Amino acid sequence: MWKVDQRTMTQAGEVAWGRAGSGPALVLAHGWPWSSFSWHRVIPLLARHFTVHWFDMPGYGESEMRPGQSTALDVQGQVFAEMLDGWELVRPNVVAHDMGGAVTLRAHLLGGVEYDRLVLMNVVALSPWGSAFFDHVGRHIEAFTGLPPHIHEAVVGAYIQGALVNELAAGDFDRLRAPWLSEAGRASFYAQFAQADERLTGDFEDRLADIRCPVAILWGEADPWIPIARGRLLHEKIPHSSFEALAGVGHLPQLEAPEPVTARLLDALSKTGE
Repeated sequence: MWKVDQRTMTQAGEVAWGRAGSGPALVLAHGWPWSSFSWHRVIPLLARHFTVHWFDMPGYGESEMRPGQSTALDVQGQVFAEMLDGWELVRPNVVAHDMGGAVTLRAHLLGGVEYDRLVLMNVVALSPWGSAFFDHVGRHIEAFTGLPPHIHEAVVGAYIQGALVNELAAGDFDRLRAPWLSEAGRASFYAQFAQADERLTGDFEDRLADIRCPVAILWGEADPWIPIARGRLLHEKIPHSSFEALAGVGHLPQLEAPEPVTARLLDALSKTGE
């Protein structure tokens, strides 16, 4: 059911997107270094209950990648708002993963975008964030952009593998990696490291108590990238939010355990925060 066969021009370039299902609006916000493909196993189940919208953020997946493109969190928050406007969605439900958390929180807390319910899953939201490798690449971009293609492919593969504690279904790993292996994708991959800035989450950290909708937080308890303690801290900072640990799951719950995770998502979307 997943496909990105629609196109919309935004301030950061052309965005590829898709939509399926019927019912209340639900928007899926992917993270780094993924694309909307990361949702492809949960979309058919969610689409039984919602009209599901998804898109590849500028610089990711099948959306536009170009030299000098600005794709930092502040820009992505603005693009998220643009996409909702283009879809004519008012107060949709939102599920955000990884840096999609920071993107959707910026749109809400700094941009005035309203949601009906917000589900945050293994999200980037609190400083500090980023691994030692993430920091190293950000400080040595030119060295990495000059890597031979086969070495770059190995770097991307190792980076993605580091997020997982479970094997993915056949073909999913290669599809996650594929957008970054073209010439444009290679440049965009390292550009994301260069544009990462913790100040862009710091902008809203002291406003988390001001979130204006019910919030559910789901977290893979074995996440190698963002420990579950960060999720519990986020829960403490968002009054009336709910929190649930996802047993035996790493940083990519929607692909590591799609069916049980979808059940948890549907449950979270049916409830208010507790």
